[in-house]
Amino acid sequence: MSLLRPRDVLPHVHDITPEFLAARGLRGLLLDLDNTLIPYGSYEERADVMAWVAELRRSGIRLYLLSNATGRRARFWLDKLGFEGVGMAGKPNPRAFRQALGKLGLPPHQVGMVGDQVFTDILGGNLAGMHTILVYPLADNALPHTRVTRKLERAVLKRYGHDWRA
Repeated sequence: MSLLRPRDVLPHVHDITPEFLAARGLRGLLLDLDNTLIPYGSYEERADVMAWVAELRRSGIRLYLLSNATGRRARFWLDKLGFEGVGMAGKPNPRAFRQALGKLGLPPHQVGMVGDQVFTDILGGNLAGMHTILVYPLADNALPHTRVTRKLERAVLKRYGHDWRA
């Protein structure tokens, strides 16, 4: 399997249900923040995301935020979301993923990495031996370098038969 190939591609995090996770043997998720859970730069609370997180936690799914956002931004959202995590994680560095797995207390094959970027979330998750789940970005308002990488991502994903709409 290519290190850039996600195991699953879904339109939205809401498509990740307890049943979806159970079918894949997943007991935990590492979650990206910007344009995965919350639109990049937004501080507006999202009731839909809060309800989704609550449903997963009620089902016994362990959650951990692994974000390259600033520590301050990550802390703001961690306080709202009610679970642990870090900002400035340095994805795709495998060390960040190993540390997060340690916090969850689960082996890599029981954890999904959920994110909207191939070259950070998917690459890092695959390097760490996790089940990778790519979701469509919530907004098209990313940093300039992210806009450039989106073009490369489309080419990579097309090679794997995904019609990416980023």
